[in-house]
Amino acid sequence: MATSRRIERVASMVKREVSQMLLNGIKDDRVGAGMVSVTDVIVSGDLQHTKIFVSIYGTDEAKAETMEGLKSATSYVRSQLGQRLQLRRTPEVVFLEDHSLERGDKMLILLNQLSADRKPDILDGEEEFADDEIDETDED
Repeated sequence: MATSRRIERVASMVKREVSQMLLNGIKDDRVGAGMVSVTDVIVSGDLQHTKIFVSIYGTDEAKAETMEGLKSATSYVRSQLGQRLQLRRTPEVVFLEDHSLERGDKMLILLNQLSADRKPDILDGEEEFADDEIDETDED
């Protein structure tokens, strides 16, 4: 079992190398269908398995095509990681699509809609409050 510091270092090295491979190394045209970025890498405690989370920007068809291309390139990515990282055993690679950015965008849109819906109500309440203050000064 590796230490947590070593696991984090291996994960960051895998993230860096896979990002470089996405830019230059993977020749599959399907991978270029959508804009791809590596968002996170999780390495198991024994350094035998790696989950690589990717965020894909594009249409649903482009996302599906890109994931197919990444899954077909896993053996290439694993062999390149073995050469570049020089670990005793090269971890198994699994690509997973990361939907967290899309969920975050949806949440921001909903929050903005809520604040836009509430602003007229808040302004009406402030005007009533301002009128009450004026009335109180008139009574003196």
